[in-house]
Amino acid sequence: MTFLRIIAHLLIPLALLGSTGIAMADESKFSGGFLNLEKSSDQQSSQRVLEFWGYHNTFGEQTQSDTLKLRYYQPLQFDQWRGTMRLDTSYVSTYGPALPEQSSGTYNAGNTMLTVWGNHPSILKNWEGTLGGRIVFPFGNYGQWAAGPQIGTVYIPRNGSDSRLSDFSPLLRYMYGFASKGNSFANNPNQPPLARNLNIYPTLGFNILPDTQIRLWDENGITWNTGGGGGWFVPLDAMVTHRLNKHFLFAVGASKQVVQSYPVYDWSFYGKLSFNF
Repeated sequence: MTFLRIIAHLLIPLALLGSTGIAMADESKFSGGFLNLEKSSDQQSSQRVLEFWGYHNTFGEQTQSDTLKLRYYQPLQFDQWRGTMRLDTSYVSTYGPALPEQSSGTYNAGNTMLTVWGNHPSILKNWEGTLGGRIVFPFGNYGQWAAGPQIGTVYIPRNGSDSRLSDFSPLLRYMYGFASKGNSFANNPNQPPLARNLNIYPTLGFNILPDTQIRLWDENGITWNTGGGGGWFVPLDAMVTHRLNKHFLFAVGASKQVVQSYPVYDWSFYGKLSFNF
């Protein structure tokens, strides 16, 4: 019965995301009358990308965390299907007056995530968006697994447009968490509630210089907690990226919660160094 409940919870958001994809496929809503955008004809990169990230987050009661993250993108192709695989792994140090046993500089394993997305020309033929999913492994997640589907697409200005907008890249992802066998709140009282989250990324990119962009809600999106307690987490998230050459890019960003009926963090400061090859 537990397995059937998990399948049911995943199928419901998948159906909702699928209906969203059908709405996204109606290009007339996003071209001509809306920001003069058109669907990007190629939404899959052919380059591998290795990124080094650093985050500093603040929470209530003066609790803080530092995260070191490694992120890798690998292009995929099977027959006519083209896609991307992304692997994230991290180490986290959490400290503050409420955690006297923890000190700054003491790192433990953080979340490890595998995300795959792509599209086949015979699926939603008039839509160049992507379908995929994510798995969060329980290594740094208090024994909690999480999995869920995602759907996204990319819109770009029409040829000849003088818009500063570089892209509008909406993405939706639903994550459903479940504990591994033998792990429970009774055995592990420090684990967080199981994830039941809809992640919403209304990503916007703007060109401010030839090699410099500001990107909104790219790294940190909106979260709707559909599990116990409900609530929303809505941040203001902005990241400035600058490409040094065809292989290297760096970025710095910050995020501040403005609606936090579902708490995630108060402030987040982050940066990355990206190498594509």
